Order: sequence, then C-alpha cells, then structure tokens
Amino acid sequence: MSAMTPKKADTTVPETPRRRTGGPRESAARTRLSIIEASIQEFSQKGFEGARVDEIALRAGVNKNLLYHHFGNKDGLFVAVLTHTYENIRSRQQDIQLRTVDPEAGMRRLVISTGKIWVQFPEFQRLLMSENLAGGRHVASDAAISDLYNPLLDTIEQLLARGREAGVFRDDIDPIDLYISVTSLTAHYVNNQHTFEAIFRQKLMTPQRVRQRLEHAADMVIRYLKKD
Repeated sequence: MSAMTPKKADTTVPETPRRRTGGPRESAARTRLSIIEASIQEFSQKGFEGARVDEIALRAGVNKNLLYHHFGNKDGLFVAVLTHTYENIRSRQQDIQLRTVDPEAGMRRLVISTGKIWVQFPEFQRLLMSENLAGGRHVASDAAISDLYNPLLDTIEQLLARGREAGVFRDDIDPIDLYISVTSLTAHYVNNQHTFEAIFRQKLMTPQRVRQRLEHAADMVIRYLKKD
C-alpha cells in the first residue's frame, strides 16, 4: 500500500469585508444636495409661489416627509436654495484675487466676471426675481447670505482706495452703489435677452456678442470711475 500524499495547507487569504463608503452624515448631505438641485429647477421655473413641494420631492426621488425633515417647510427650503446658489456664485467670483491687481485692471475684471455669472447661471436671476416678489424675506432671514458679500465689498473698497491713491479714480464713489451699477449693466442684458432679440432682430447671446457687451459694461464703469 502506497504512502498517503500529505494534504497541502490552505494558503487562501480570507476576503476582507468591504468597507461601506460614507456614513449617515454623508448620505444625509447627498440627500440634501439632491433636494436642493431639484428645488433650483422647480423654483426657477415656477417661482416661489408656483413651485410645489410634491414636484420637488418627485424630481429629487425622495419622500416628501424626508424633505420636510431636512428643511422644515417650503420657506426653509427656499432659503436653503438661495444660500446654496449665492455660495456657489460667490465661490466663482474670486474677487479676493483682485486686491493686488492694478486698480483699473482689477475693476475691469470684476465687471466682466460678474457679467459671466449671469450667463452661466440664468436660473439665478429667476430665483432673484421670485425673491424680490416675496419682499426679500428669505434672504433677510439668513445672515450668512449677507456675510458672503462682505469680502466683495472689501475688495471693491480696496480697489477704489488704491485707485484714488494712484490719482486715477474719483474720491466720491460708494462701493455699494458701484456694485449695484455693475450688476445692472450686466444682468439686465441677460435677463431681457429674448425681448431685445425680438426688437432688434439680432442674436445677443453668442460668445462674441456677450464678450462685446461685457467689455462695453467694463468701459462704462472705468470711465465713470476715472477722474476728469
């Protein structure tokens, strides 16, 4: 009888259980974001009064009760939408980088970058129109939105101050008035593009035409700022 062949040792490495990605907090954050993104579409298309929470929940693929759990009510949801949108836009303006730039060049870049925001985020203007019809109460209820604009005003004030010191800019410019003028010169063009195109029978949102408009707005601001 032949000797038995020794049994080979099992060298298979046990499979390590897969670690679950994320956790409850990450899951909740994803849910909040999906609801906010769905809400942006609903509110920008129908306004605050016309938007329906049922439709938002359907768009986001969540239960309506879960939506209320995260945001409380329709007003709380609209505040979150505005805050999210303002934060997204302010993060793209990058105005702090302009504080060390030549004042005239910095102001020109500020005008053009502000104008690009309206082109890139057309839903922002529709949200603002709805909020103005609501008396601005949602923006007023969240101090974080106002705080987002403190750095921007600081940048404008610094550009104006350095322009005055260089003998280039006038010394009677209010930074808030200036920024409102910048947004007026750029946002009005985008917001009224359809009626302007119908009246003047020109395509106004081509890349070349938008660049021309933003340079035009920047020229107007710079000439206003300069000393006589």
